Amino acid sequence: MNLTKILAVLLVSLPVLVTLSLVLQNLPSNRIKGFADARIIERLVQNDTSSSSSSDELHDGLIAPRFDEGSCLSRYQSNFYRKISPHKPSSHLLSRLRGYEDLHKRCGPHTKPYNKTLEQLNSSDPITAIDSSEECKYVVWISYSGLGNKILTISSAFLYALLTNRVLLVDPGKDMADLFCEPFPENSWLLPNDFPVKDRFDALDQKSPYCYGNILKSKNNKIANASASFLYLHLAHDYDDQDRLFFCDEEQSLIEKVPWLIMRTDNYFVPSLFLMPSFEQELEKLFPEKETVFHHLGRYLFQPSNHVWGLITRYYQAHLVKADERIGIQVRTFEAGPSPLRHVMNQIYACAFKEKLLPQVDRKKPIVTAASGIPKLKSVLITSLTSGYSEDLRNMYWEHPTVNGDTVGVFQPSHEGHQQTDKNLHDRKAWAEMYLLSLCDVLVTSAWSTFGYVAQGLGGLKPWILYKPENQTTPDPPCGQVMSMEPCFHAPPFYDCKAKKGVDTGALVPHVRHCEDMSWGLKLVDSHESHGQL
Repeated sequence: MNLTKILAVLLVSLPVLVTLSLVLQNLPSNRIKGFADARIIERLVQNDTSSSSSSDELHDGLIAPRFDEGSCLSRYQSNFYRKISPHKPSSHLLSRLRGYEDLHKRCGPHTKPYNKTLEQLNSSDPITAIDSSEECKYVVWISYSGLGNKILTISSAFLYALLTNRVLLVDPGKDMADLFCEPFPENSWLLPNDFPVKDRFDALDQKSPYCYGNILKSKNNKIANASASFLYLHLAHDYDDQDRLFFCDEEQSLIEKVPWLIMRTDNYFVPSLFLMPSFEQELEKLFPEKETVFHHLGRYLFQPSNHVWGLITRYYQAHLVKADERIGIQVRTFEAGPSPLRHVMNQIYACAFKEKLLPQVDRKKPIVTAASGIPKLKSVLITSLTSGYSEDLRNMYWEHPTVNGDTVGVFQPSHEGHQQTDKNLHDRKAWAEMYLLSLCDVLVTSAWSTFGYVAQGLGGLKPWILYKPENQTTPDPPCGQVMSMEPCFHAPPFYDCKAKKGVDTGALVPHVRHCEDMSWGLKLVDSHESHGQL
């Protein structure tokens, strides 16, 4: 009787086992691994064949569904490459983004309210406070500095626009339109070429009569009299004490009356917005997780154009897709000398081995077999202006086996020699490399580099940051993991607006702290992390 039961179970189980065997044998060997696999399985389980709806799920509702898929392939295909983020945007942020998109549609370029407000720029009549809810106000971002800075400063300007109910318009410069998809449905975010003040952008500086800081220095305060048709906000690294008063509530109440704000900045000034009482309550609702500001806004605003998406996907499929683990190493040095600088190369090795990010090599044995019998494949993506660092690492892993039997491949998409701001192909490659770094599982970045800040924020990663070397000596420790994925504000104000005196703005609230790589900089952290690392 027992024998009969056993035979019956075997007969029932055999077809299932055969089917499972056939399925496993036919799984594609080059499928996207890790979290991407989980994403594909999730879509199969949900029987979700709509690319639009899956993209909306991927971006956790950040992206509106009102787009033409062909105009921006990355918006709908990044779910096959990007990890599923554990950080979800708040319902209030999603609601405010949908509200902003409606405002941008109503007030964007060439709409009636836009054209009406343009007349004020050309008029010499005093501009009075805005009473009508139909009136539109604007922040114009001037194209300035390198690509990493541009991405971070546009994010800062957009958050300010969101907080003050203004429309953000972006000066396209030489290649902005070629790098990014339009982020808002139904109207462009690019400043039209016929904007009346555009030909004067280069002349706007701290001595300009329209400069906010310069106006504060004069006796005839045009802001207080509400007679300025536009204001120039100089928020770059060299801004002075008067320019920094932009971050005081008292001044914001006056700036609010001016319909056109034209901003030049190379700073990620978001941390200082979190120190302003007038924005405090709204920011708390928008970002309950303080360290996710750029993670959410960056994924919302910056989708690679089809040209750049081609660079990203071709490289990923050719070099990274089969890896069990992807390690990104971003090298940016501020010292002259032949590549690789030996002390920087030693620093990279010291960091990677100390933190067990990469396996060490056995210089005595010709072959090492993995304990499991199946070696893991690790792909290392290096981004640098020179090729020396990747060549050194690649040669080491080619000439010697790893101590644990893992296989390590080292890849570098480009080595341009030096930064070439506003050069089209150079910026395409730079944006592609930032994005590729953000797709890695583990990230090592260089101190002070906005290139690395962008990658870590988009990827939702807390990288190990290589501390800045002094006197051509490898730092000890060589690196440390950051306490949040937020970028660093390199030139923050140190001023108490109420007390009207200097103050350490990195010690006022638990969620704004000094940066790991720049002791005077500020960054956002979650309160429970602020007493952790560093």
